[in-house]
Amino acid sequence: MNLSKVAVLWLAAFAVAFAPPVAAQKNSKSVYRDDMVFALDALEKDCGHFFKLKGIKWKKVRKEFGKEIKKVSNDQEHFTLLVRLLARVKDGHARVELGEGNSDFEYPKERFPQNFGPGMFWTRIGKKYYIRNVRGDAFDLGLKPGMEILKVNKQKASAWFEERRESLCDIHSFSTDHHADFYALNWGMAHAQGTRLKLLLDDGEGSKVKRTVTCTAKYYAQEGPVVYPGEMKHTKDLHYGTTPGGFGYVHIRRCKGNLPEQMDEALAALGDVPGMILDFRGNSGGGFDHDALYGRFVPKGEVFDPGTKKFKSQGPNPYGGPIVVIVDGTVRSAGETASGMFKEDHRGYMIGESPTAGMSAGKKTIALPSGKFKLYVAVSSNKGRYQGGRGIEGIGIEPHELVPIVLEDLRSGKDTQIERAIQIFADFPEKTVRYKPSKFGWKPSSK
Repeated sequence: MNLSKVAVLWLAAFAVAFAPPVAAQKNSKSVYRDDMVFALDALEKDCGHFFKLKGIKWKKVRKEFGKEIKKVSNDQEHFTLLVRLLARVKDGHARVELGEGNSDFEYPKERFPQNFGPGMFWTRIGKKYYIRNVRGDAFDLGLKPGMEILKVNKQKASAWFEERRESLCDIHSFSTDHHADFYALNWGMAHAQGTRLKLLLDDGEGSKVKRTVTCTAKYYAQEGPVVYPGEMKHTKDLHYGTTPGGFGYVHIRRCKGNLPEQMDEALAALGDVPGMILDFRGNSGGGFDHDALYGRFVPKGEVFDPGTKKFKSQGPNPYGGPIVVIVDGTVRSAGETASGMFKEDHRGYMIGESPTAGMSAGKKTIALPSGKFKLYVAVSSNKGRYQGGRGIEGIGIEPHELVPIVLEDLRSGKDTQIERAIQIFADFPEKTVRYKPSKFGWKPSSK
């Protein structure tokens, strides 16, 4: 063998030994394109049964992202586009996760900055926008619930809100339109730190005022009710007390694993009140034993069979009286199954400004071919027996009665939904709610 042949063979062996993996040999843009084609097919296969319900036009999505992927040249751009793709799936649990071995990925902070709140939350009454709650700097500036927002940064409030909602929907996945609306009116008020919002407001007393709020509050989650009905005590995830008329009130902020035990503390303190308000507004979900919570509302030693399943009494201080449940579009995930069981399993009467968010589902993780990222998405609705077999995902739990906020209540420091709940106890809709307290020998305490 001559020297030239030896050199050729040696170079060939060197090339094989030190060649990068097959995936790395491919053009990076083709890797991103392969991921996108795979993702579009997989999402249609695993989530497509939700598309009609959620009003998703997948052919349009394919066309949009088939073009957008051609512009992607690095992992940060790829991640951002995948986030935007999942926003089109309209799934409140959807998220992009890192693939195995991609721990050195640099999160594109300039595209997804940490947000800070302006100290105010909004509500919409009719076609107008009003301040719902204030705190911190916004409170110090004299902003009050019930003030009408006329303009933001010299733009009409309605136009500003629609643009804000649209920008949020581009990168956040919302399971329903009302989920998107309530998010934008509450958490969506937060922007990058230092953002200034110049407001023109009607103070409700015939004067227009100008204020500039700055987004500086690191904690910007909406609490839930417009205002609590009285002095509250607290566990980690509950606020509880009584209304001026003596009705029990429990605000369930989260659904953590020990929620039933936290409820024991609240029920022990409240006793046999003539009616119980369970307020789930602002509930961010979690995970807990549903039957154990429900059992806290079946009299001791009893079993309640509403025709859906049997529920045994549980806990040391179960409550057996009438219940009104309050929800809106801020109630998410396990907060929906928790509040929903009181309606669907016929233990309480549900009212609300809107249905719950509609993001309660069984999930699946889809690994993309490149191994760089994974997609976590909803593939089946939780509580499929609820609402005549329609479940929750993409719908939300629909209240027995829709109760919009009344402006006069907002301006006078009242919570419309709590006020309505109190009215319901005076003429409780027993034909709607199968549970009959008297059947179990329950009667309010005489104390």
